Amino acid sequence: MAELPQVALARDESHLISEAKAGNYAAFEELVNRYEKKVYRLGMNITGNREDAEDVLQEAFLKAFEHLPEFREDSRFYTWIVRIAVNEALMKLRKRRSSREVPMETSEDENGEVVVREFADWKPNPEQQFAQVELERILQGAANALPPGFRTVFYLRDVEGLSTEETAEVLDLTVGAVKARLFRARLRLREELSKIFKRGSIQ
Repeated sequence: MAELPQVALARDESHLISEAKAGNYAAFEELVNRYEKKVYRLGMNITGNREDAEDVLQEAFLKAFEHLPEFREDSRFYTWIVRIAVNEALMKLRKRRSSREVPMETSEDENGEVVVREFADWKPNPEQQFAQVELERILQGAANALPPGFRTVFYLRDVEGLSTEETAEVLDLTVGAVKARLFRARLRLREELSKIFKRGSIQ
Protein backbone atom coordinates (compact mmCIF):
# COMPACT_ATOMS: atom_id res chain seq x y z
CA MET A 1 0.00 0.00 0.00
CA ALA A 2 1.31 3.44 -0.90
CA GLU A 3 2.45 5.61 1.97
CA LEU A 4 0.08 8.44 2.88
CA PRO A 5 1.42 11.84 1.74
CA GLN A 6 1.23 13.39 5.22
CA VAL A 7 3.12 10.45 6.73
CA ALA A 8 5.82 10.72 4.09
CA LEU A 9 6.02 14.47 4.64
CA ALA A 10 6.38 14.02 8.40
CA ARG A 11 9.19 11.51 7.91
CA ASP A 12 10.88 13.82 5.42
CA GLU A 13 10.62 16.72 7.86
CA SER A 14 12.04 14.59 10.67
CA HIS A 15 15.00 13.80 8.41
CA LEU A 16 15.50 17.50 7.61
CA ILE A 17 15.47 18.39 11.30
CA SER A 18 18.01 15.69 12.12
CA GLU A 19 20.23 16.91 9.30
CA ALA A 20 19.88 20.53 10.41
CA LYS A 21 20.80 19.60 13.97
CA ALA A 22 23.89 17.92 12.59
CA GLY A 23 24.94 21.20 10.97
CA ASN A 24 23.45 20.82 7.49
CA TYR A 25 22.48 24.40 6.59
CA ALA A 26 20.77 23.30 3.39
CA ALA A 27 18.37 21.16 5.42
CA PHE A 28 17.41 24.11 7.60
CA GLU A 29 16.98 26.30 4.52
CA GLU A 30 14.50 23.74 3.21
CA LEU A 31 12.50 24.09 6.43
CA VAL A 32 12.58 27.87 6.00
CA ASN A 33 11.36 27.54 2.41
CA ARG A 34 8.44 25.38 3.52
CA TYR A 35 7.12 27.74 6.19
CA GLU A 36 8.38 31.26 5.52
CA LYS A 37 5.22 32.39 3.71
CA LYS A 38 2.99 31.17 6.53
CA VAL A 39 5.19 32.75 9.19
CA TYR A 40 5.29 36.06 7.30
CA ARG A 41 1.50 36.03 6.88
CA LEU A 42 1.08 35.32 10.58
CA GLY A 43 3.41 38.19 11.48
CA MET A 44 1.50 40.48 9.13
CA ASN A 45 -1.85 39.45 10.60
CA ILE A 46 -0.73 40.09 14.18
CA THR A 47 1.30 43.26 13.71
CA GLY A 48 -0.51 44.76 10.71
CA ASN A 49 2.82 46.12 9.48
CA ARG A 50 4.96 44.78 6.63
CA GLU A 51 8.29 45.82 8.12
CA ASP A 52 7.39 44.28 11.47
CA ALA A 53 6.23 41.10 9.71
CA GLU A 54 9.56 40.86 7.89
CA ASP A 55 11.39 41.31 11.21
CA VAL A 56 9.20 38.64 12.79
CA LEU A 57 10.00 36.25 9.94
CA GLN A 58 13.75 36.76 10.21
CA GLU A 59 13.92 36.78 13.99
CA ALA A 60 11.72 33.70 14.33
CA PHE A 61 13.87 31.58 12.04
CA LEU A 62 17.11 32.93 13.51
CA LYS A 63 15.92 31.95 16.99
CA ALA A 64 14.71 28.60 15.70
CA PHE A 65 18.15 27.90 14.23
CA GLU A 66 19.89 29.04 17.41
CA HIS A 67 17.70 26.82 19.60
CA LEU A 68 17.35 23.91 17.19
CA PRO A 69 19.27 21.54 19.50
CA GLU A 70 16.49 22.07 22.06
CA PHE A 71 13.71 21.11 19.64
CA ARG A 72 11.96 17.86 20.56
CA GLU A 73 11.61 15.80 17.43
CA ASP A 74 8.35 14.26 18.59
CA SER A 75 6.76 17.70 18.15
CA ARG A 76 5.68 19.43 14.95
CA PHE A 77 8.26 21.89 13.65
CA TYR A 78 5.49 24.14 12.33
CA THR A 79 3.86 24.44 15.76
CA TRP A 80 7.25 25.30 17.25
CA ILE A 81 8.13 27.97 14.69
CA VAL A 82 4.64 29.47 15.01
CA ARG A 83 5.08 29.77 18.78
CA ILE A 84 8.37 31.61 18.27
CA ALA A 85 6.83 33.87 15.61
CA VAL A 86 3.82 34.73 17.77
CA ASN A 87 6.11 35.68 20.66
CA GLU A 88 8.17 37.89 18.35
CA ALA A 89 5.04 39.54 16.92
CA LEU A 90 3.58 40.23 20.37
CA MET A 91 6.91 41.74 21.43
CA LYS A 92 6.63 44.09 18.46
CA LEU A 93 3.18 45.14 19.63
CA ARG A 94 4.37 45.73 23.19
CA LYS A 95 7.22 47.91 21.97
CA ARG A 96 4.82 49.85 19.79
CA ARG A 97 2.39 50.57 22.63
CA SER A 98 4.40 53.57 23.82
CA SER A 99 3.71 55.43 20.59
CA ARG A 100 0.60 53.78 19.20
CA GLU A 101 -2.61 52.60 20.76
CA VAL A 102 -2.70 48.83 21.15
CA PRO A 103 -5.52 47.94 23.56
CA MET A 104 -4.88 44.87 25.67
CA GLU A 105 -7.68 43.02 27.40
CA THR A 106 -7.80 39.90 29.50
CA SER A 107 -10.08 37.10 28.41
CA GLU A 108 -13.04 36.15 30.52
CA ASP A 109 -13.68 32.61 31.64
CA GLU A 110 -16.39 31.91 29.11
CA ASN A 111 -16.60 28.72 27.12
CA GLY A 112 -18.64 28.13 24.03
CA GLU A 113 -18.58 28.26 20.29
CA VAL A 114 -20.32 30.61 17.88
CA VAL A 115 -20.34 29.43 14.30
CA VAL A 116 -19.34 32.19 11.90
CA ARG A 117 -17.83 32.04 8.45
CA GLU A 118 -14.11 31.53 8.62
CA PHE A 119 -11.62 33.34 6.44
CA ALA A 120 -11.05 31.64 3.10
CA ASP A 121 -9.02 32.08 -0.03
CA TRP A 122 -11.03 34.44 -2.18
CA LYS A 123 -11.21 33.38 -5.82
CA PRO A 124 -13.79 35.69 -7.40
CA ASN A 125 -14.83 35.56 -11.00
CA PRO A 126 -14.57 38.87 -12.92
CA GLU A 127 -18.19 39.84 -12.24
CA GLN A 128 -17.78 39.39 -8.48
CA GLN A 129 -14.24 40.67 -8.14
CA PHE A 130 -14.90 44.17 -6.84
CA ALA A 131 -17.50 43.12 -4.27
CA GLN A 132 -15.39 40.25 -2.94
CA VAL A 133 -12.22 42.33 -2.74
CA GLU A 134 -14.20 44.90 -0.77
CA LEU A 135 -15.59 42.18 1.50
CA GLU A 136 -12.12 40.79 2.12
CA ARG A 137 -10.93 44.28 3.05
CA ILE A 138 -13.80 44.67 5.52
CA LEU A 139 -13.15 41.24 7.08
CA GLN A 140 -9.45 41.99 7.44
CA GLY A 141 -10.14 45.39 8.98
CA ALA A 142 -12.64 43.97 11.45
CA ALA A 143 -10.25 41.21 12.50
CA ASN A 144 -7.36 43.68 12.90
CA ALA A 145 -9.55 45.77 15.24
CA LEU A 146 -9.76 42.89 17.73
CA PRO A 147 -7.60 43.18 20.88
CA PRO A 148 -4.23 41.46 20.26
CA GLY A 149 -4.94 38.54 22.58
CA PHE A 150 -8.19 37.71 20.82
CA ARG A 151 -6.84 38.48 17.35
CA THR A 152 -3.90 36.10 17.75
CA VAL A 153 -6.14 33.21 18.79
CA PHE A 154 -8.56 33.98 15.95
CA TYR A 155 -5.83 33.96 13.30
CA LEU A 156 -4.18 30.80 14.59
CA ARG A 157 -7.47 28.88 14.76
CA ASP A 158 -9.63 30.25 11.96
CA VAL A 159 -7.04 31.46 9.45
CA GLU A 160 -3.97 29.28 9.96
CA GLY A 161 -6.06 26.22 10.82
CA LEU A 162 -4.28 25.14 14.00
CA SER A 163 -6.30 22.96 16.34
CA THR A 164 -7.43 24.26 19.74
CA GLU A 165 -4.76 22.11 21.40
CA GLU A 166 -2.01 23.38 19.07
CA THR A 167 -3.09 26.98 19.63
CA ALA A 168 -2.99 26.43 23.38
CA GLU A 169 0.52 24.98 23.07
CA VAL A 170 1.74 27.87 20.90
CA LEU A 171 0.39 30.55 23.23
CA ASP A 172 1.08 28.67 26.48
CA LEU A 173 -2.61 28.81 27.41
CA THR A 174 -5.09 26.24 28.60
CA VAL A 175 -7.51 24.77 26.08
CA GLY A 176 -10.33 26.45 28.00
CA ALA A 177 -8.65 29.85 27.71
CA VAL A 178 -8.23 29.38 23.96
CA LYS A 179 -11.91 28.49 23.58
CA ALA A 180 -12.89 31.51 25.66
CA ARG A 181 -10.77 33.92 23.63
CA LEU A 182 -11.93 32.42 20.35
CA PHE A 183 -15.55 32.74 21.45
CA ARG A 184 -15.04 36.39 22.36
CA ALA A 185 -13.14 37.11 19.14
CA ARG A 186 -15.80 35.52 16.93
CA LEU A 187 -18.58 37.29 18.81
CA ARG A 188 -16.91 40.69 18.49
CA LEU A 189 -16.14 40.05 14.85
CA ARG A 190 -19.73 39.09 14.11
CA GLU A 191 -21.04 42.15 15.94
CA GLU A 192 -18.66 44.46 14.06
CA LEU A 193 -19.50 42.95 10.68
CA SER A 194 -23.22 43.26 11.45
CA LYS A 195 -22.77 46.98 12.13
CA ILE A 196 -20.81 47.44 8.89
CA PHE A 197 -23.36 45.61 6.77
CA LYS A 198 -26.25 47.52 8.35
CA ARG A 199 -24.53 50.77 7.39
CA GLY A 200 -24.34 49.50 3.85
CA SER A 201 -20.55 49.63 3.60
CA ILE A 202 -20.52 46.94 0.93
CA GLN A 203 -22.66 46.81 -2.15
